[in-house]
Amino acid sequence: MHRRIRITPRPAAVMAGLLAVLATAPVPAAADSPREVALRLEAPADFRMYHADEGTGAENSDFVVPVAVARSGGGSPARNVTVVVDASGLSGVARAEKGGYGNCTGTGPVFTCLYGDVQNGDGEANAPFTLRGVDGVRPGDSGTVTYTATADNAAPVTGTTRMTIGGPTLHAPEQEKAVEGVEPGTPVPLTPRFANRSRFNTDHGVALHLTARDGLLLTSRPANCLFDTASTSAWCTFPTQAAARTAYRVSAPIRYTAAPGKLAGTLSYDWSSDPQKPDGLTVRGTDAPMTLIRTTARGLTSGSSEVHVGTTVQADYEPVPATVRGRVGDTVKVRLGLRDHGPGRLSGSETLGGFEVVPPEGTTITSIPYVFEGSGSSWACARPEKPGGAFVCDIGNDSFYDARHEEGTTAIDFHIRIDRQVPGARGTIRTYNPYDRTPGNDTATIPLDASPAPAYRNPALWATVAGGAVAVVALVSLYRRRRSRA
Repeated sequence: MHRRIRITPRPAAVMAGLLAVLATAPVPAAADSPREVALRLEAPADFRMYHADEGTGAENSDFVVPVAVARSGGGSPARNVTVVVDASGLSGVARAEKGGYGNCTGTGPVFTCLYGDVQNGDGEANAPFTLRGVDGVRPGDSGTVTYTATADNAAPVTGTTRMTIGGPTLHAPEQEKAVEGVEPGTPVPLTPRFANRSRFNTDHGVALHLTARDGLLLTSRPANCLFDTASTSAWCTFPTQAAARTAYRVSAPIRYTAAPGKLAGTLSYDWSSDPQKPDGLTVRGTDAPMTLIRTTARGLTSGSSEVHVGTTVQADYEPVPATVRGRVGDTVKVRLGLRDHGPGRLSGSETLGGFEVVPPEGTTITSIPYVFEGSGSSWACARPEKPGGAFVCDIGNDSFYDARHEEGTTAIDFHIRIDRQVPGARGTIRTYNPYDRTPGNDTATIPLDASPAPAYRNPALWATVAGGAVAVVALVSLYRRRRSRA
């Protein structure tokens, strides 16, 4: 019979073994302290959802919930940031439907947005929903949206935004008439207008926002307007409660001008029934204030309006031609382009214009190579669809990035093969841009100076030589046969 023997270890031995195990076991990483990572919500306290007169046609997906991580010395990111947004407080004033940048789920009224890990000192934002309008609302009706941001290693933070129905839509002219021939420095008048086509009055007055771009400057200074220091933006307020289904214009024109050397510009404006001053407007006007005067509503159907302005300044281009010189059969490099005489300077790549090239008769353009950011192509210019057409070189394209020189010459190498001699052959190069008002110097010729091909390139010569060689071989062969017989 076998007896079981039970061995009871001594307490000292047990403790020693346990210490040995602990010494060799991996140590878990210390968790980020919530006190080292702090979240901050930066959503607006108040948000205009839509205009009261838009009703069910309103749609707005601009509301976002930004979450930032306060910068700390620990440098830890906020891990697995999640924001839960509750839009149940919008009942009766708006419908919240699924939105977001692909990171939000839910069909309403509660939405969950996953922000992931947000680095120390950084932030992320998501649009949790798209707002849809409802019927029966009035200006000022509102609801509240609440949201909570959480992270694995940070204390949760909450926020609220009051979502308000805005006043009626105010309509500007669909398109103001373009203005041409403006002399820089000479003031030009503009009389902004609007129509309130809704059934609501503007209980909080109205505001006019003007923006001058591309070298235009605002010169009027009414006392009820604020301006930026560059004189390119203005915000004018009017206490008038614009009545429903009425139209108004300003009592005195707004004046603007073009800065020296500018070719063209744009002046835009829009009206608001919920005056909220943009940032950066700190200069108060000193002239007499403007008021509003009733006018006709004809043509007032747009949310904003633009005036396109052209000046008397020009940008004069002149071709840079060259002669195609070489022997028949050669492929030569010919540098062609344009010279910019100004005085106006083109800025946008879409208006820089360029030049067109038709090569001389008897030649073929084989390539127009270029390099851009380490790579390139054989064709810097658009090739013609039919033989004999023009190669169109738009210098605003990337292919001319390294060749383009403002206030100077823009030129590129054309690789041209000389196919044959054509006495008096001439190609053409023509420059173009929307602001070149000196057409007399827009075209130049590209002469062909072709020399005969070297003798070794003459096919007839090689045929003669080959024929002679054959005859010699035949004579030698005949001589050898005769001698062999003898």
